[in-house]
Amino acid sequence: MKNVFDILDERGYIEQLTHPKEIKELFEKESVPFYIGIDPTADSLHVGHFVSLMVAGHMQRCGHKPIILVGGGTATIGDPSGKTDMRRMMSREEINHNVECIKKQVEKFVSFEGENKAIIVNNADWLLDLKFVEFVREIGSLFSVNKMLSAECYKQRLETGLTFFEMSYMLMQSYDFLYLYNKYGCKLQMGGNDQWSNIIGGVELIRKIGKDDSFGLTFKLLTTKEGKKMGKTEKGALWLDPNKTSPYEFYQYWRNIEDSSVETVLKMLTFLPIEKINELSSLKDEKINEAKKVAAFEITKLIHGEEEAKKAEEASNALFNGVGSLDNMPTVKLDNTNISIVDAIIKTSIAPSKGQARTLISQGGISLNDEKISDINYVLSDKDFSEGYAILKKGKKVFYKLELN
Repeated sequence: MKNVFDILDERGYIEQLTHPKEIKELFEKESVPFYIGIDPTADSLHVGHFVSLMVAGHMQRCGHKPIILVGGGTATIGDPSGKTDMRRMMSREEINHNVECIKKQVEKFVSFEGENKAIIVNNADWLLDLKFVEFVREIGSLFSVNKMLSAECYKQRLETGLTFFEMSYMLMQSYDFLYLYNKYGCKLQMGGNDQWSNIIGGVELIRKIGKDDSFGLTFKLLTTKEGKKMGKTEKGALWLDPNKTSPYEFYQYWRNIEDSSVETVLKMLTFLPIEKINELSSLKDEKINEAKKVAAFEITKLIHGEEEAKKAEEASNALFNGVGSLDNMPTVKLDNTNISIVDAIIKTSIAPSKGQARTLISQGGISLNDEKISDINYVLSDKDFSEGYAILKKGKKVFYKLELN
């Protein structure tokens, strides 16, 4: 079996490693219990979690054992990494609800059956019963405040105000690694590159108590060529829950990625063989659209299943090529045809306010049934629904079908 280190490397996942040589050797010698962490700050995962779960999938396929840690305990604090303000504090009930929702989505990436079956753990089970004085004596005494404050996740918060509450996050996450090391023999923590400081904290904590087989690995964050995180849409995050982001919208997002992102997306978000990915990534000019279609279909199939991926593909083909059914594109029901174009734009969430809707129209960004709308006072009528529906479009990529109740 191919060393998973080589698979992760050739697909472009690996960013930083605490012990490169030892980690590669470890993968060759044995089945490695490893963990990735997910804080349940919402009732669905989003594209920001996608890469870590793909890595977990590759690891398991190569014989290693995934431990998926859902941070029911750490979510009560919130990771300050990448944040300019303190996260909203969540109730226990809200966190528990989110944990249960997330568990169902994780099953799309890793198997909970077989010899190296994945397990899900919730750090609320051990963090919430810790005794403060005992914890700071045994764990806190092993951390240097000076070193912690030099970490990137804390440095940027010093300007706006870092609370002791948030500063304890690194100790909690480090303790998670120690707990999993002792209970499950977990030797490796993996996470996005923005977690590097926290991961180092856990690796060093285990080594400070006399062990020498704890390791950390971070993978690249999924970004556009401008360095912005992928998965952000006009409505916010690209969710894995079909009730938050429909399979059609999900498909369209990947269908419309930049040409320069195609290879990265195929390597990091699909299980396609690397040879097929190299073939698709070599396509140029108009032909690169074929690679985008494959990426959109494969990613949607992974998250929503093959049937939903086919429906999304068909709706997309109907819009762009005139072939197929429009049944599965985002649809908004109207009470009657007599609605202003501004109100229609707001109803579809293309724009959040009348002012922004008018701006889109005046800038030539709105079309109705492929006809550009330039009049901000335009009112829809029966003739716009001659086919039984109307297609409202923003730019070249955002479509909504308007139907009557």
